[in-house]
Amino acid sequence: MTALTVLEVGFAASTQDLGRPGFSEAGLGAAGAADRGSAALANRMVGNRATAAVLEALLGSVTLRADGHVVAALTGAPGPVAVERADGRVHGAAIGEVLMLRPGDVLRVGLAESLLRTYLAVRGGLAVEPVLGSRSWDSLAGLGPSPVRAGDVLPVGVDADGWPLVDAVAPPLAPPSGGPVVLDVVAGPRDDWFRPDWRRTLTGQTWTTRPDSDRVGVRTTAPDPLVRQRDGELPSEGVETGSLQVPPEGHPVLFLADHPVTGGYPVVGVLTAASVDRAAQLRPGDPLRFRLVG
Repeated sequence: MTALTVLEVGFAASTQDLGRPGFSEAGLGAAGAADRGSAALANRMVGNRATAAVLEALLGSVTLRADGHVVAALTGAPGPVAVERADGRVHGAAIGEVLMLRPGDVLRVGLAESLLRTYLAVRGGLAVEPVLGSRSWDSLAGLGPSPVRAGDVLPVGVDADGWPLVDAVAPPLAPPSGGPVVLDVVAGPRDDWFRPDWRRTLTGQTWTTRPDSDRVGVRTTAPDPLVRQRDGELPSEGVETGSLQVPPEGHPVLFLADHPVTGGYPVVGVLTAASVDRAAQLRPGDPLRFRLVG
């Protein structure tokens, strides 16, 4: 059986696919890749079906050995990549490149130079045991294949469909320019819970990503918080990925893949799908700004 053996994990890594939608009535979110665009690109580069599971590695920092012939691709957070052949020769590689790994080759992904999450796809997908139909680890529910650790063996499946639909080299994500990352937001459904000047407060200043951000949500802070105009508590209601939920202190939390299915704080807006992917690549301390659209 073709597989990848995990030799090192620097920070955190997990298998992710499109998630397990359809269990919200049981209180279970969908989970899945935090940056869906990067995960989908990696799968396309190796000719996988969209449902194939990939490896999501925090800040890169993962080393794996190919136990067979493996076609692989890396996307997302850029960093140094090298392939060490079984005979000791070392070949440089890159994020956005299709890699042909031979038995015994070691793929080393170094510390990401910018952004937060790197994605590794292999032709056929990672065939770890699914849980409720998905190979995604849900950090909030503690459900799914366990986070990847050194010594784990990741089987390679047969979830391929034809051959790659993109060139052998795809452009990596652009690193931050030094200015704030702009996230597009559609207003509502509970923007009426905030003072009429909430739009100026949300879009007129730079927010900062807090260190306690994770796959559940990106927590933010800024000099001027959003201020409610209504007292009382909002009954819990369903929330979607990308929801901009505002707790009492007025600093929004951007819900990512592992968010809860309900929330009791008002949602002032919802990010577009592309902005959810950008938010998933924010590091603690990164500046961001919101832009109202729609």
